[in-house]
Amino acid sequence: MLAAYLRNDNAPGLAAFATLCGGCFNIFGDLYFAFGLNMGMFGAGLATAIGVTLTIAVMVSHFFSRKNALRLSRVHGYIHKAKELVFNGCSAFVSEIAMGMIAMLFNRQIMNYLGSDALAVFGVIVQISGLVQCFTYAVGQAAQPIISENYSVHNLERIKETRKYSLWTVAVFGVLWTAAVFLFPNAFVKVFMSPTDSVLQIAPGIMQIYGLAYLLLPLNIFATYYFQSVMQPKTALIISMARGMVLCGVLVFVLPALFGAELLWWVMPITELAVAMYTIFCMVRSNRSLALK
Repeated sequence: MLAAYLRNDNAPGLAAFATLCGGCFNIFGDLYFAFGLNMGMFGAGLATAIGVTLTIAVMVSHFFSRKNALRLSRVHGYIHKAKELVFNGCSAFVSEIAMGMIAMLFNRQIMNYLGSDALAVFGVIVQISGLVQCFTYAVGQAAQPIISENYSVHNLERIKETRKYSLWTVAVFGVLWTAAVFLFPNAFVKVFMSPTDSVLQIAPGIMQIYGLAYLLLPLNIFATYYFQSVMQPKTALIISMARGMVLCGVLVFVLPALFGAELLWWVMPITELAVAMYTIFCMVRSNRSLALK
């Protein structure tokens, strides 16, 4: 939450620095407390708590600096504004919980149709998907304050320029991550586990099919930030719900039941493709509506 305030108050660098400080302390603190001081799991938990506290302390320093332009003020029409804020933020909320929902559904279906080796490979896929999403969150969170500010003053050209750079960036991320999974599937597996021969044998086929989703996943996640920024929360929510729960939730049961277990890995590529088509249509329509304002 504090990071969002800092980004919108022209201090994105401090927000990034604070996150890095806390994250780095957490990583090295885990090693030192858990093993260096023989504190075990308690040490790991302590390192996490101190890391989060450090991040907050660095961010809070902004509000006491001369660069701070934020002030407390009385809010009028609080209930109405709260409803707007909650509705506009629902798409980001859905995107976050969708990862857990997708993992839960896939876990059940994989064990029903394919077994533990396939489930081990999917565990690696979940980690990679989290990384791809984090890269896209960075683009969306960087673009959001710029687009929002220019939307408020009807500066269409600035919005289009920011959107263009953002779309090119997520396109590059999509291509790079897809290529990486295609070229080095077993290398990713070895990073996250000590695989058996049977896991290494099936991993490339699984990851190369599922990895096709990474071409369009960044576009769809960025779209939720974009439509939030131009006050089209309903569109953002539809995109989040479709890719995170509705379409994926249907296909994960229907495809393997009708066409065989191997079709389970095509669920996310098909989902992301369908949502991307809707996303592009909505962006074109949004561009026309903004031009009329």
